[in-house]
Amino acid sequence: MSQISASDVKNLRDITGVGMMDCKKALEESGGDMQKAIEYLRKKGAALAAKREGKETGEGMIVIRISPDRKSGVILELNCETDFVARGDDFTGFAGALAELALSGRVASADAMLAMKLGDAFSGETVENAMTTLTGKLGEKILLKHLVFCDAADGLVEGYTHPGAQLGAIVRIVTDKPEHAGELAKDLAMQVAAAAPIVASRADVPADYIAKESEIYRQQALGQGKKEEFVDKIVTGRLEKYYQEVVLTEQSFIKDSNVKVSDVLADFRKKHQAKVDVSAFVRYQLGE
Repeated sequence: MSQISASDVKNLRDITGVGMMDCKKALEESGGDMQKAIEYLRKKGAALAAKREGKETGEGMIVIRISPDRKSGVILELNCETDFVARGDDFTGFAGALAELALSGRVASADAMLAMKLGDAFSGETVENAMTTLTGKLGEKILLKHLVFCDAADGLVEGYTHPGAQLGAIVRIVTDKPEHAGELAKDLAMQVAAAAPIVASRADVPADYIAKESEIYRQQALGQGKKEEFVDKIVTGRLEKYYQEVVLTEQSFIKDSNVKVSDVLADFRKKHQAKVDVSAFVRYQLGE
């Protein structure tokens, strides 16, 4: 067996980020061949990944990246098994690299992301292989659970990540005055993160869902002994409350509970003589 030099071990560590002893063993098993050693470590990571396939990945982080012109953005959730790993530089650095790649490559989904190639910092590996390698290094299952790319040629995109990176939201607004809408977009992203709306407007709530909710409220009212002639009014009132909880524009504004989000949008339209609407949003909370 050829002698393994300390410099070779260091080079392999620099390339893969794996511990010194594991790098030495990989080189010994590969006869000092650097490429074979890298493949050895990758296979080791794949074996560990297979072994940990059934493990829960309830920890991790939400990452958002927005383009400098605010015309596009990406939000993703990368998961691991423990909070200790989630807070480490290896995991957070990898999550950031994924977000940057997704933004620059305009990647549409987590599945599409797997075949993308990372840069030199990750040896030009595909995302799928890099996750396997990272599993071997960290000893935990790594999962890219969610990813959404957001484009706003007719407006702008903004995001908000709550401290701790376990909650984040991204919004796309349509406006003919994007140069004035930056602060509004940031407020709306924070609104989505904090208040967890489901849809942007009342019209977006599916009719069959409203019918189902209405029937639930009706049966509840009847079960409470309410008279039939009052039930419709009770159902209407409860539906209104439901809309105020799940519809973004009908929620109380987080910066002033005396006004609704729709009022904030109306004020912007009037002040800037502009069109503005929320066309889409995505909210991720770790583990949901």
